[in-house]
Amino acid sequence: MQETRERVLEALTEGPVTGPELAERLDVSRAAVWKHVEALREEGFGIASQGDGYTLVEVPEFGGDAVEYGLDAPFDVEFHDSIPSTNARARDLADEGRADVAVLADEQTGGRGRLDREWSSPSGGVWLSVLVRPDVPPARVPAFTLAAAVAVARAAREAGVDARIKWPNDVVVPGEDAQGDEIERKLSGILTEMEGEADRVSWVIVGMGINANVDPDDLPSEARPATLSAEAGTVDRRLFTQRVLEEFDELRGDPESVIPAWREYATTLGKRVRVDTPGGEVVGDAVDIEFPGTLVVDTGDERVTVAAGDCEHLRPVEE
Repeated sequence: MQETRERVLEALTEGPVTGPELAERLDVSRAAVWKHVEALREEGFGIASQGDGYTLVEVPEFGGDAVEYGLDAPFDVEFHDSIPSTNARARDLADEGRADVAVLADEQTGGRGRLDREWSSPSGGVWLSVLVRPDVPPARVPAFTLAAAVAVARAAREAGVDARIKWPNDVVVPGEDAQGDEIERKLSGILTEMEGEADRVSWVIVGMGINANVDPDDLPSEARPATLSAEAGTVDRRLFTQRVLEEFDELRGDPESVIPAWREYATTLGKRVRVDTPGGEVVGDAVDIEFPGTLVVDTGDERVTVAAGDCEHLRPVEE
């Protein structure tokens, strides 16, 4: 958000405040104050103008300025009603030298997940990509995926949803299928991209696709989708997005806290798993996770550490 416009909003929050008072406080002309007020109104902010001055009476439900308003994290928010891919837009911003930018959309028309799988991104979701420039080696980048998963899980739990984390990059909600068997329904997927040298990354983009106020029927049935609205009623997407960004910012600033936080919400640990890796299939019990995100699998013969792969939760072996 433009700095002067942000200061106008802060003043209106304390309101009512007159135009001349705003002009003096911000050291701008009264005409500039009027232009900023009108621009905020165009963004959906309800600003009443009465005899005692301007007052902020309504904040828009969603949008870049709306999410930045009251956000306790140092991100600029670029909002799109519809965009092919928030990750692709974040890569463009990375090429421009930007950092600490959150690209947010109401709808994606060309979203992709891991292994270039299509990700359905209808209107009503939270489709979010965060561009950061951490001073870390590439080997530590998986921790940012885990941090995003924890951030989404925490925000979802605050909204009343029993969100858990499935290694390596899914946030899921437990449930049952038509036969009464336990299943995990996907609430969010995370896609992390990076560019850099051997010893330091240039940028990291963490994309989060979250089924917020979306009808499950609008999502692929084979994905066994869960949505925030179906689980807990319509959520305030502005506040939800703020909480995701705030939690992610706190975790990226304290990398050592990521693994314990991930374990707290993990659904993979303790499960029998099959992991398809570039080096072959690993089957066994998921017993731990190690920094920066390596899964430890006990195959019965040995403990294998898996850095990346497609993980499937299996039924327990019958005694």
